[in-house]
Amino acid sequence: MAQPRRMVVLRAIVEDYIRSQEPIGSAALTKKHDLGVSSATIRNDMASLEEEGYLIQPHTSSGRIPTEKGYRYFVDRLSTVVPLSDAQRKGIAAFLSGSVSLQDTLQRAARLLSHITGQVAVVASPSPAKAKVLRVQIVPVSSTLLLIVVITDAGNVAQHTLALSPQPTDITLADVGSVVNGACLGLTFAQAAERVRSLKSSRRESVALLEGLAQVFEAMGDNERSSELYMAGASHLAHRRDIADMAPLFDALEEQIVLMKLMSALSEDTDAYGVGVAIGSETHTPELLHASVVTSGYGNSPASRTELAESDAGHEDGGGSALGGTAHANTAHTGMAGEPRITDDADAEPGKMDDGDSVAMPSLDGGSGGSGESSGPVAFVGSIGPTHMDYAATIAAVRAVARYLTRAISSYDDGDGN
Repeated sequence: MAQPRRMVVLRAIVEDYIRSQEPIGSAALTKKHDLGVSSATIRNDMASLEEEGYLIQPHTSSGRIPTEKGYRYFVDRLSTVVPLSDAQRKGIAAFLSGSVSLQDTLQRAARLLSHITGQVAVVASPSPAKAKVLRVQIVPVSSTLLLIVVITDAGNVAQHTLALSPQPTDITLADVGSVVNGACLGLTFAQAAERVRSLKSSRRESVALLEGLAQVFEAMGDNERSSELYMAGASHLAHRRDIADMAPLFDALEEQIVLMKLMSALSEDTDAYGVGVAIGSETHTPELLHASVVTSGYGNSPASRTELAESDAGHEDGGGSALGGTAHANTAHTGMAGEPRITDDADAEPGKMDDGDSVAMPSLDGGSGGSGESSGPVAFVGSIGPTHMDYAATIAAVRAVARYLTRAISSYDDGDGN
């Protein structure tokens, strides 16, 4: 079904304002877009959009600019994002493949996303509470102290000491270690703690050791703050014309726990493979009142890895993305020479809308989105910029980097990581 004309006008205003960051007047709009009506009719439509809260007029003699409500309508009706070309995908893969560790991969991902979008990029390391146990080692370090080493599916190594007196024999430690590895493979720390406690009834001679292991697993799982945030691109803010509006964002970047909670919640408030977008007040963070946050989870295996392979295959066949089909995104900002650009078409319209069915981008206030896999993503990657950011390009870039981080996590699961 065709959109009402005034909403087509709104789309055009948002697109033009994203490009120019100058108030948009009816005469310029009529000249630039084939809207099929007179400038006077456009003025009436703009007045209606202002009354409905989609636009505001900064000065009586100027044109209009979008409000938060206007941006939300625009974002909710971005139908799809453009799939990456082979060259772009290879460029991202090459940039990330040179990493020497998971931490290096995450740092590179943050720098890459920042260069692509020209905005602040934030990448979180996998959350301990969501990590899955791959291997457990019990290492005696003294006559009364054990070192418990756990390798997770996210490539992390967690260590915790366990005081136990008297210490079990080497034979008992090896036996319990073998049983625990078999019982806890693929479980979260919380699930592993519960599973280990269930073993106590059949191994009464090792009750103290098993209870100690359960407590160690719980401590590792509760250690949410051990997740790290890797940031890049804060310097981009200093060169913006709207630096006064963006200044509070610097304070928000210092509050890493606040950012962690916000972006983690936003990445989980989408479908299993989607992108969450929070605009201005939707972030519930005063320092981000003039900013937007675009976030996607990564590493939510095995479903996301299936989707990753399918979406890559879909690209080869000219198929659509996980957001629902093929479409266009505007060219993203580029940083260093040779960095990939998130578009195949230099003439593509930013935020091209679909005149039929749309795919809504969820917000923190309960937008669309399903439950996804129960395990959820292990961490998130996101971009923070002004409310007039190029949403189509940013969404495309965030999704692309998230997918490649999922692939990187998969390589660590398979034992191929560094």
